[in-house]
Amino acid sequence: MIALLIALQFLTRLPVSLPGMPAPEQIGRSLLWYPVVGLLLGLLLWGAHLLLGQATAPLQAAILLALWAGLSGGLHLDGLADTADAWVGGFGERERTLTIMKDPRSGPIAVVVLVLLLLLKFAALLTLLQAGQGVYLVLLPWLGRSLLPVLLATTPYVRSGGIGQALVDHLPRQQLPWVLAVHLLGMLLFGWQALLALAASALLFIWLRRALLQRLGGTTGDTAGALVELGECVALLSLALSA
Repeated sequence: MIALLIALQFLTRLPVSLPGMPAPEQIGRSLLWYPVVGLLLGLLLWGAHLLLGQATAPLQAAILLALWAGLSGGLHLDGLADTADAWVGGFGERERTLTIMKDPRSGPIAVVVLVLLLLLKFAALLTLLQAGQGVYLVLLPWLGRSLLPVLLATTPYVRSGGIGQALVDHLPRQQLPWVLAVHLLGMLLFGWQALLALAASALLFIWLRRALLQRLGGTTGDTAGALVELGECVALLSLALSA
């Protein structure tokens, strides 16, 4: 249960406290719970949608998008912003890209990318709500956070030290495929549109992982956060286009 609390504390702003400093092994095991945390976030968003009741679709979409970002404290949005700045400012150079990624300041590229991403999410979310398909709010964070353990299990981590290194070094690699398979089957209960969303996010994953290997030789915490945001966005767009 400590591993679940670690995942909740790291991925959300829910009021969770740990009994003490976790061991590296417990940090690694927390990756198994990332999809569960995504499912919980999705259920919270769907519950908020139901509570909003007769509110207009545009207002609901704006509130839900703000709640979506707020529940994670903007963690993954921050990773996307840092990645965007570094990717453009790095001019294809590995060390320059990694250096810029560590800078906490956001440049114009980061702002543009965040605005475009949130605009796309808002428009797609509005389309789903107007089509009466708010239940897919459960699927999207669930899918996005299921991509993280896949990335960390299959891609070298290029920054030594920190929680990211502990996650990779102590990842339960034998258990992970079975855990992910169970979650995949659960997602498929949403029907053929869920399969479409999974296919879209899988293609995004393959493209982004290849780009990360070519530029950096692996992934960082920031690029992992970017994967979550981009994966959610393409899945949401695929659902909206098929609504």
